[in-house]
Amino acid sequence: MSEKRDYYEVLGVTKDADDKDLKKAFRSLARKYHPDKNDAPDADEKFKEIQEAYAVLSDSEKRRNYDRFGHNSPGGSPFGPGGFQGFNINLDDILGGDFFSNIFGGGRRRSAQSQGNDILVRHEISLESVLEGGKDEIEIDLPTICSDCEGTGAKGGVTSQCSECNGSGQVRIRQQIGPFVQDSVRSCPNCNGSGRTFKDRCKPCSGGGTQSESQVLRFNIPLGAQDGTRLRMRGKGQPAPFGRGIPGDLFIELIIEEHPWFERNGMDLIMSLPLGFSDLALGTTVKLSHIDGKDLLIKVPAGTNSGDTITINSRGVPSSRGIGRGDVVVLCKLHMPKKFGKATKKSLEQLRDNLSGTKDVVDRIMDDASERRG
Repeated sequence: MSEKRDYYEVLGVTKDADDKDLKKAFRSLARKYHPDKNDAPDADEKFKEIQEAYAVLSDSEKRRNYDRFGHNSPGGSPFGPGGFQGFNINLDDILGGDFFSNIFGGGRRRSAQSQGNDILVRHEISLESVLEGGKDEIEIDLPTICSDCEGTGAKGGVTSQCSECNGSGQVRIRQQIGPFVQDSVRSCPNCNGSGRTFKDRCKPCSGGGTQSESQVLRFNIPLGAQDGTRLRMRGKGQPAPFGRGIPGDLFIELIIEEHPWFERNGMDLIMSLPLGFSDLALGTTVKLSHIDGKDLLIKVPAGTNSGDTITINSRGVPSSRGIGRGDVVVLCKLHMPKKFGKATKKSLEQLRDNLSGTKDVVDRIMDDASERRG
């Protein structure tokens, strides 16, 4: 069995350390080596060693005895014949109230004013409305406080003080965690934290305290809004439990509908434009109705290849900051009909005879490559 380390060395403090220094050192080490926070093989042993050292040095009489005799104090262990079995201490005072809340899922004392849950609804808007901004509205069913029981869930709103928590809505629970005893405050399970109970349920709301009510909500669509943008309407969410507190918020998530020919990329709008061979070869101008209300003129230069793009500046989506607009990017694509009429087919054969055939083009490319290698 290895020899016990000096308690001051365990905590990393000097022998003249005061209570404040001891507490600070213990708090830091306990957080580091707690088995539920540290999965190292020796974490449990180190944690017990830290507990034992602090248990001795934080007690003035045990510390005085330890300073005189060390681990070989008269009568054996400084903890008496039973040895070290842990010590009763409120860990919230030492480690902070959120330490065991994070490990064991406990909670600190709830706020004096409770709040209802938030509600999320999704609403589709057109791409045109993103360019223009403006107003919109939705009609939805939202929970409201029951007028019969005023949100209490009790018949006629008649409630009584909870006998388990004496109306506080909270109960204190003592829990053994290894060598420690932890006191924590939690929501009362008998009244669900309301501090009130009732005998008979309200029939209109079935004891839930809320009823569904159809409402029309009006809101503004932000200029240049992105898909998934959320608008908050404060106080339009779930009422606070038992009608005591403030309601939650309502979030409207904007979903932008797919456009027949535009695809959005940030502030830019991308579209494919099918063109015939003659349009690509000789050039053309195409006029389209644009979603901003003004015609879009697309000038296709002569000799354009399928796959080339044409950029029309400042006709895309406006910035959400109200400064500038994106571009419209047009992807030119060769439109190949599935069938040709006899006259068209004959004209194409004549055109092919007048132009270099595919074999001639390939041969010329191969010759150019050979010359470069030579």
